[in-house]
Amino acid sequence: MRAPQRRGKIAFVQARLASLGLTEISGKLEAGDRLSLDDGVRLFACPDLHAVGWLANREREKRHGALTYYNFNLRLEATNVCVASCLFCSFARLKPGDADAYTMSLEQVLDKLRARANQPLTEVHVVNGLHPDLPFSYYTDLLRGLKTIRTGIHLKCFTAVEIAFFSETYGMTDEAVLRGLMAAGLDSLPGGGAEIFAERVRRKICHDKADADRYLSIHRIAHRLGMRSNVTMLYGHIETMEERVDHMMRTRALQDETGGLQAFIPLAFHPDNNQMRKLPAPSASDTLRVHAVSRLMLDNIPHIKAFWIATGVEVAQMALWYGADDLDGTVQEEKIYHMAGSRTPETLTTADIRRLIRVAGRLPVERDTLYNVITPPEAPDLITSVG
Repeated sequence: MRAPQRRGKIAFVQARLASLGLTEISGKLEAGDRLSLDDGVRLFACPDLHAVGWLANREREKRHGALTYYNFNLRLEATNVCVASCLFCSFARLKPGDADAYTMSLEQVLDKLRARANQPLTEVHVVNGLHPDLPFSYYTDLLRGLKTIRTGIHLKCFTAVEIAFFSETYGMTDEAVLRGLMAAGLDSLPGGGAEIFAERVRRKICHDKADADRYLSIHRIAHRLGMRSNVTMLYGHIETMEERVDHMMRTRALQDETGGLQAFIPLAFHPDNNQMRKLPAPSASDTLRVHAVSRLMLDNIPHIKAFWIATGVEVAQMALWYGADDLDGTVQEEKIYHMAGSRTPETLTTADIRRLIRVAGRLPVERDTLYNVITPPEAPDLITSVG
């Protein structure tokens, strides 16, 4: 871009930000200053989605340029029997014997990995319902079995809600549970179960599972023990904009304390087949805005993930220009969102993901769970859009 064109573009953008009341926020971001709750709410209220996206993309490209990460992973859900009664959940069944309830034997779970012996998987991601009748050994044997089949596989398993449930069910401390699982092969924690941290919302939609303080405490312990983890946020149901920003700020505060979070993952609410079916699903514009504000608020978290299973493939591609730098991975076998009505594919190949990233104008980079590069970019870095 020629210098006069560049100056003209910058002047236009600055004038647009000023007209929207975003000059102060833009200045904070340029100076590396932290955004406040009021700043986050203002970004959600801004009528110009693309201006918010421009700011988020500028921050995204400062960190990652055009690079977009993905991994070759397998998602396993060994049981959907669950004593919790979350209103938004279409996956759980309250007890064994209920229609569509299932619990895999350990061999059935392990066969899922054995059947992929020819795949260069780097991660197995396991999340389950809160089954009241399984022994702790079910979970430790599952981890040991997966590691026996593939020694080098990274096991990202069991949400903080599951860890809290194990503690209460088996009479152990949270730390003892984590140490026992780590001894069996656990490598990191997924981010599920965060929902919205606001107590008002949790009382209404997930009153009978671990609260926000317990969730954050378990991640804090995991980080102290040397594990990494992610945090999610379920958006698009009954939460307010202030509660979304508060969720981000509490996540940010944990990262200030421990440095153990790798990625923040906005998860779109899906209304089909659950007790909140009368609510509409979040729009594409809301999804893009949530990813953008996440990137702007979470200055200390390296990655914002657009989970294509939840957003839809096309919106996930657009999110790569609204703050997101990660598409998750091949996934395979995902049930939770598909039981809630998701119409996304049940799996994508690595070739599919690379193509989706390239046609979105980004550069695909295969990573492992800890963001070590496995397959580097296939082309030189693109010129960034923000100048």
